Amino acid sequence: MFKGQTILITGATGSWGYELTRHLLRYQPKEIRIFSRNEFSQVTMGRFIRSSKLKFIIGDVRDRESVQQACRGVDTVFHLAALKHVPICEMQPDEALKTNVLGTENVIQASIHHQVKKVIDVSTDKAVDPVNFYGMTKAFGEKLMIRANDLTPSTRFVCIRGGNVLGTNGSVVPFFKKQIEDGGEVTLTSKMMTRFFLTISEAIELLIKAAIESIGGETFVMKMKTCRILHLAEVLMRHATHSVAIKEIGIRPGEKLHEVLVSAHESPRTYRYNDQYYVILPSHPSAELSQQYGSLEKVRFQTYSSNADPMSHDEIEALLRQGGMLP
Repeated sequence: MFKGQTILITGATGSWGYELTRHLLRYQPKEIRIFSRNEFSQVTMGRFIRSSKLKFIIGDVRDRESVQQACRGVDTVFHLAALKHVPICEMQPDEALKTNVLGTENVIQASIHHQVKKVIDVSTDKAVDPVNFYGMTKAFGEKLMIRANDLTPSTRFVCIRGGNVLGTNGSVVPFFKKQIEDGGEVTLTSKMMTRFFLTISEAIELLIKAAIESIGGETFVMKMKTCRILHLAEVLMRHATHSVAIKEIGIRPGEKLHEVLVSAHESPRTYRYNDQYYVILPSHPSAELSQQYGSLEKVRFQTYSSNADPMSHDEIEALLRQGGMLP
């Protein structure tokens, strides 16, 4: 699909962007446009991934004109740009709104204007039954993306939902490892908390799968492993060279105890795509969507929550090794 294409990745200098760029280069695209705000991050990425196919563009999804320029001549857009830190989005909701909602609308309008073939939006489990402002903005973003399919016959829009990706910037595993290395306490907001986890390679597989297989209007969800954060910390502490204590500090503003990838409202229109993925259709799917997915088996769960069937300590350790987080 991507051979000879011009591809735009927003928020491309983050962990997802690095891995996605490396993966897309294998398909021999014409050009990959790396769109982000931070010049140093772009310079660093250019030194790390050496390819004449990369074009670095300084810009912000909040800026409609810069997004319009970046989308000119583009075939596929991967929309990764977002403010993601839950407490920061709680404290500065106006900033989260500008990036996660208005920025997403800018991407949609620019893609329609330039007749981009397909736009893949990266969302999160926190968009499902949201209780924090970050989740609310991503839920708005999903709604805008899915609805955009009704605005044009030329551009198709699809969403994917991910959980916590092991080892990405700001994620819990590097945070815990740093606390252990420093010899201090490992701080947990709650010993009861559970989360979905996947490796960065699994996350990129989901993105590529949605880009290739989608017809527009659907939301792809990967079947993910779940674990208690307490057990994750305990597995990491197994490898410490010294004794480490665990300290429970209380849930931060906007945090949930458990995350949900498919809500009770969505499960009646959620299908088993294959052994790895689910696909959620909009509340009023097009005839094309109904024809494409109507023959698939519907899911039998009421909700898909992170507190169901968590991994054992050994399973967590195996996942961490798979993700390169343990030797």
